[in-house]
Amino acid sequence: MLTMLRHAAAIMLMPFMVVAGVPWLLMKTFAGVDHRWSGPLLELPFRTAGSLLFVVGLALFSWCVGLFARIGHETLAPGDPARDLVTVGPYRIVRNPMISGVAMMLLGQSLFEGSAVLGIWACTFLCINHFYFVLSEEPGLERRFGESYGRYKEAFPAGSLV
Repeated sequence: MLTMLRHAAAIMLMPFMVVAGVPWLLMKTFAGVDHRWSGPLLELPFRTAGSLLFVVGLALFSWCVGLFARIGHETLAPGDPARDLVTVGPYRIVRNPMISGVAMMLLGQSLFEGSAVLGIWACTFLCINHFYFVLSEEPGLERRFGESYGRYKEAFPAGSLV
């Protein structure tokens, strides 16, 4: 029960703030200068694409969270690192599908709202996470999982996120 509470708290703190809190704050702060879709010819296809991208990103993120809990025996909480390396499901295609899922949700929001500010936030999120992953996360995974992470990394060169 305690693990489930830590897991829920970790999901609420970081991913929820990235996908809901920051975009809400940006939309309020830059409402006067941010562009929005004008006219149904642009609005309908981009809102539809944005919705689909958001749903696919949410599904990918949820799948990864489930894999972390079941296979990695961990939560998203920084103090609860994986005991087992997760290399199945979407991890067989990209090195960090959880970040890819969150990025899809952010890009989906940007398309849905027609918001350049949210598009910039999505790009900023990707850049921050790419550098964090390459400079901090990967060395930690290499120390924790050794050879098995090295073999996994060979399949996905240069710290690929997507």
